[in-house]
Amino acid sequence: MNKLVVGNLVHRPLRSLISVFAVAIEVIMILSIAAIMFGMLNGVAKNQSGIGADMLTYPGTASNLIGVSGASASIKVADVLRALPHVTVVAPAYIKVTASTSVENIYGIDFASFNALKPFVFVSGGSFTGPDDVIIDDVQAAKGIKVGDPMQILNHTFHVCGIVEHGKGGRKFIPIDTMGQIDSNEGKASYFYLRTENFPQFQEDVRREIHATDGMQQYSVQTMDEFLGQFTPERMPGFNIALRVVIGIAVIIGFLVIFQSMYTAVMERTREIGILKSMGGSRLYIVSVVLRESGLLALVGVLLGVAVTYLLRSILHVKAPTMAFAITPGWVAAGVAIALGGAMLGALYPALKAARKDPIDALSYE
Repeated sequence: MNKLVVGNLVHRPLRSLISVFAVAIEVIMILSIAAIMFGMLNGVAKNQSGIGADMLTYPGTASNLIGVSGASASIKVADVLRALPHVTVVAPAYIKVTASTSVENIYGIDFASFNALKPFVFVSGGSFTGPDDVIIDDVQAAKGIKVGDPMQILNHTFHVCGIVEHGKGGRKFIPIDTMGQIDSNEGKASYFYLRTENFPQFQEDVRREIHATDGMQQYSVQTMDEFLGQFTPERMPGFNIALRVVIGIAVIIGFLVIFQSMYTAVMERTREIGILKSMGGSRLYIVSVVLRESGLLALVGVLLGVAVTYLLRSILHVKAPTMAFAITPGWVAAGVAIALGGAMLGALYPALKAARKDPIDALSYE
């Protein structure tokens, strides 16, 4: 039977290749969209955890999505927070999203306090020496940028004063006062990152102290674990919807191509099916032949799709190092299962149609 299956596929190489490529594209679509979307979430969470803060507080009316909302809190709130018991470091940050060349968050920071959370690790250069300085991370610098080079950020010319190791919130850091001037929103901050004494021993005390401070009753106060726990698909508007739409389209493509390929093959091999049935081939035997053909096509397509997805990740790592592309074993398994299931479902009707053919009618078919 296996020789018959392979022979049938080799006899029609173009149709077989088209079916294989269709399944491969289905797998690539599923894995790529999942890798990009989950990579973005995981990248944001990983960078935020690298800031070194224990807790985070921000006005309750602001969005908890980094960079989505503007800076609505007075920067002087940092002085109030520093005076609270058990608070050792307060670092105000003005975070603004930009989409000039790619979507990214620009961090306006007070260098001394932000560095006190967890020190920057400089690869070259150093901290701000003027209002128009910018610190970039080593991933950004991999584009050929060096200390002293000019850089356009938010339609303003900065000069690179330092290059640091990546993973500390953003990829570009400018003075918070300069950020306020550029955004016509001086003296404001989006978030306040906190280091506390003997964390997590006093985290609830700090939370109560902040809410007991005049004017801060409506502030959101979270530990970084609580904050990072919100970076899930369920918390992202439209995330799961977009993922399901892409997966649905991919499944339909694979289903239709396999269905068309197997249905046409069954119609073209009517006499062959009649001969098999006249020689004692049962309905189950005929069904298994068709399903094995589609299964083999789907398996080759799945392997090709997974391999191309990993190749795509390697290419993007070189061409777009700032893009997070997270291929996980769970999604590889899900993509494989979805593609194989869709292919077998697409072959089921042609297989049943072949099994129901009357051997006498099939032998007389021209």
